[in-house]
Amino acid sequence: MTPVTIITGGSRGIGAATARRLAHAGHHVAFSYRRDHTAATAVLADIEATGVRGLAVPADTRDPDHVTALFDAAADLGPITGLVNNAGVTSPIGAFVDLDPTDLRNVVDVNLIGYVLCAQQAARRMGTDAAIVNVSSAAATLGSPGEYIHYAAVKAATDALTIGLAKELAPRGIRVNAVAPGIIRTDIHALSGQPDRPDQAATRIPLGRAGHPDEVASAIAWLLGPDATYTTGTVLRVAGGL
Repeated sequence: MTPVTIITGGSRGIGAATARRLAHAGHHVAFSYRRDHTAATAVLADIEATGVRGLAVPADTRDPDHVTALFDAAADLGPITGLVNNAGVTSPIGAFVDLDPTDLRNVVDVNLIGYVLCAQQAARRMGTDAAIVNVSSAAATLGSPGEYIHYAAVKAATDALTIGLAKELAPRGIRVNAVAPGIIRTDIHALSGQPDRPDQAATRIPLGRAGHPDEVASAIAWLLGPDATYTTGTVLRVAGGL
């Protein structure tokens, strides 16, 4: 049976890299995106060029109806065997005392509520030998002082979600893990107001550089694949030593 994997936020960054890698590994891939139809179309073309089936579904994962529609669409590809909870946002980098409540709510809604809603749909629909991978962050244990403590706190919640759900779903043969990327070269840094952050941070990363999306995608693919069948409840750090 061909694996069918849903990826949220699949039009750019880690999500796009994961979509391409899984397609090359033989997965049918359905991915969601918010606004960038051009980028989504390009990723979809790359998926289909490998010979598997793909779907690009516009969806806001904060909305339960959108999440249901995403999973309904993906089910047309076959039984859903994988979910990559990846859609995420940060907010402008700055001091904790200056945090805007609107930014706080958006970070919580996208990075936590969206993950919960998608994981809930997956848990309802998946059979045995299925897997969920949540994209967390090294920030969950570093705290991100002076940058975005609220984002770090939400990613710590992602780790707790991963561990708890892994234990609850294990009897059904559904594995749940997370990856915790460090500083990766994606456009999320520009959206937070520091597009050159990967270069600025290089000196404090033990490996001496920021990571690349495909380096995270490879860890996600491993957690979804047959070599990780005894791995669940794990947060796999992909952070260059941070």
